[in-house]
Amino acid sequence: MPFIGPYHPQIVHFVIVPLILGLPLYVLGLVLKRPRYFWPMASILLVVGTVSAWLAVKSGAQAHELAESIPGVAQAVRTHEDLGHDTRNIFTGILIVELLAIAAAWRTGQLGGGEGREKSSSALRHAPTVLRVVVAASWVWGAWVVYETGEHGGDLVYSYAGGVGVRTGKPQDVGHLLMAGLYNESRLERRDGDNAGAARLVDMMVAQFPDDPDVKMLKVESLIVDLKDGRGALDLLATLSSSRNPRTQIRKALYASDAYALLSMPDSARAALKSLPERFQQSRMVKDRLEKLGG
Repeated sequence: MPFIGPYHPQIVHFVIVPLILGLPLYVLGLVLKRPRYFWPMASILLVVGTVSAWLAVKSGAQAHELAESIPGVAQAVRTHEDLGHDTRNIFTGILIVELLAIAAAWRTGQLGGGEGREKSSSALRHAPTVLRVVVAASWVWGAWVVYETGEHGGDLVYSYAGGVGVRTGKPQDVGHLLMAGLYNESRLERRDGDNAGAARLVDMMVAQFPDDPDVKMLKVESLIVDLKDGRGALDLLATLSSSRNPRTQIRKALYASDAYALLSMPDSARAALKSLPERFQQSRMVKDRLEKLGG
């Protein structure tokens, strides 16, 4: 089979959606009997989900080495992998039973024509229903395993960053991962009261990405919030090129206002905000800041 590891995130959606959506359709088809298309729809979803489960296991096996090599991630990868195998095996068994149910329904004439039903024994006539009850009950169990597999896959990505930034093999994506880690860690340090630690992490971002304008804006914010250095913040703002992006313009004005406030220059703080175009001054953040500064 070709290397499909990079497509694992896409493939797993073709497992989760059909196998979760197909269950209520299958139960409705079993209980209500009408409309008759519930059962065929659910059966098609079962086939799609089961085939996709085989592809998901294969792609996951091809992609797991990159994630598993991250310190502390190996056990999370193995748990997700084991659940993926369970999902594949459970729904393969369910699909086999469903195919038997379809064959029995065809044999007894329940899928077209009535001659088979008249000639079949009582036990054979009830076989499709019995097999479908087995499928429905097993599908409930299988749906729970699908949920657990997806949940552990989500933990692997969002709690351990397994595969994040390295799936494509592009250096810039690894850079995105590093930036996201430094940014979020700086936020945690600031939240916990370690402003010096937050400032160090922002400085690391600046060192790694010196030409990124958003990182420079984070440095301005850190000078204001973490280091209380209004003059340094204003000096850095003066070096930033002008932007036509409304969000960037508002951020620069807010930071300039905060920097002037740190320097006990309330008139300049208000002027920085009022220099914005009139439509930007209607921003809730700008209006709140002006109100705090006395209008």
